[in-house]
Amino acid sequence: MNKLDLLRSRRQEVLAVGADVRKKINALVDPESFAEFDSYSFSENEFYQGNVGGEGVVTGTATINDNLVFVVAQNAAVLSGGITDANCKKIAKCQQKALRASAPLIYMLDTRGVAVGEGVNVLEGIATVLAGSNALKGECTQIAVTTGDVLGSFALLAANCDFHFVVGNACATYASPLVISAASGKKLTAAEIGGAASAAKTGAVTFAASDLESVQCTIKQILDTLPAYNGEVETMDDFNRATPSLNEKACAKCMIEATFDKDYFVEMNAAFAPEVKTGLARLGGTAVGALVFDGGEKGVELDFNNVAKIKEFVYFCDENELPLVVLVNTLGIKAELNTALSPIMKEIANLSYALYNLSTPVINVVYGKAVGLGYTLFASKALGADYSYAFATAKISLFDEVKGAMIELAGVNEQNHDAAEEKYADENQDPFNAARNGYIDDIIEPQFVRARLIESLQILTR
Repeated sequence: MNKLDLLRSRRQEVLAVGADVRKKINALVDPESFAEFDSYSFSENEFYQGNVGGEGVVTGTATINDNLVFVVAQNAAVLSGGITDANCKKIAKCQQKALRASAPLIYMLDTRGVAVGEGVNVLEGIATVLAGSNALKGECTQIAVTTGDVLGSFALLAANCDFHFVVGNACATYASPLVISAASGKKLTAAEIGGAASAAKTGAVTFAASDLESVQCTIKQILDTLPAYNGEVETMDDFNRATPSLNEKACAKCMIEATFDKDYFVEMNAAFAPEVKTGLARLGGTAVGALVFDGGEKGVELDFNNVAKIKEFVYFCDENELPLVVLVNTLGIKAELNTALSPIMKEIANLSYALYNLSTPVINVVYGKAVGLGYTLFASKALGADYSYAFATAKISLFDEVKGAMIELAGVNEQNHDAAEEKYADENQDPFNAARNGYIDDIIEPQFVRARLIESLQILTR
């Protein structure tokens, strides 16, 4: 057999072993754009006594909406999707190539854990992959797409990515769902433990997706918004667009619609701590990170979950050089035992540090309430905000209501009670008191918030 015929024969063997995984890749990327490398890596597995075709992973480059991406796709048809040392080395090689090219890396994950017979070598391999993922943070966007059951250490790789998609009934968890279910004494499905159904409790799933086509659609939106891949664009949305209805009532949904460019808001981790919305957006064509408190008339009370969500998003904005726009409607820490016994104070301290050290511009707008610690963290300029604004209809104060002041002043004389009641009456909690002392840069008529934010953002990013 001549060399060319031999090459074709070997290529057919490679394609046959990875037929299913290549279909998944082609469903995610632009048509005919995938270019594979290291396809002829074949190591020997002593336990299975056979070659590991392609090391059980397919790597290469492709485009999504004409953006260059690197792809790592685990092949569940090899060693039952088991992770090997050679598998990890091939992934690490792709990570290094993505880093050199400053291009996004997409991991398509489907593995039952470490392959039998690997020994400690594979643990070193996993450490190498995790180290490679850490090296990419802040340099290249990492996207995990869980297409099957991802059990064991590679669930940590998914959690380490900027975005994590779970497709259908797939799941990613550190141990077998059967083991976890048995140990807990409950009959739980894999989806409840590590799939889309777990997202509300773990925050580990950024997007739940029905199929790879919907994953591709969202990735296009992400790459179209992140400044590293697509800078300032013309969104054809009026910079001076006003929303008169905000003068009557401002809610989180209408604030998002009124503030950010139309069709340019992609919410992240929607199921986890939904009272705090985080997402990618554009404002006057400029990419921003959007943090929106959705607490209705009451406002959002802080707890461990929503503070952790906010902290991680602040880090995300810092790593991706995204200006942060915060639409504020929040109080202090939730007064309940579960919150009091959680690591809430340490997590808030970490959030305070992240806000103070954020390297990108920050603009705060109090559209609802900024009360107590809620004001300190998300309205005060002392923690790093470049501009702090408030609606004329906003509420800024030490306590949310007179009753709160009364509780704090329990045991003092009646005269102080009367003074506190007057001080914390609704009419004395307007933002003009903060503006009088220079803490708030300006009081905004609600309907014009978009124009004011675009103006401020242009000043900060020019």
